[in-house]
Amino acid sequence: MKQKEGYRATAKYLVASPYKVRPVADLVRNKPYMEAIAILENLPHKGARLIRKVVMSAAANALANNKKLGEDMLFVKELRIEDGPRLRRIWFRARGRADMQLKRMCHISAVVDEVKKVEA
Repeated sequence: MKQKEGYRATAKYLVASPYKVRPVADLVRNKPYMEAIAILENLPHKGARLIRKVVMSAAANALANNKKLGEDMLFVKELRIEDGPRLRRIWFRARGRADMQLKRMCHISAVVDEVKKVEA
């Protein structure tokens, strides 16, 4: 899926708060692919597992569409965490009252591109 620049993958409607996923995304943005995967595998957060799947999917798109590329030639060019819709659930409370419980969703999109070699 070669777009204007890089290879893209997205995951939509993931039940995870974007506020909790964004700090994990900040750790791997603009890092080499192998280093980013190593970081994400060693983090205990749910967001790390979700981001890892999307980044690996983008890398698989890159390797499938360009036979000359290797995993060591890729880096995470762009990683966006956007707000999705919110599930509203009723949370029953004392004395016949009810509160609204929001279950937040997020959309994760990743772009992986090849490292440009500097020619001297």
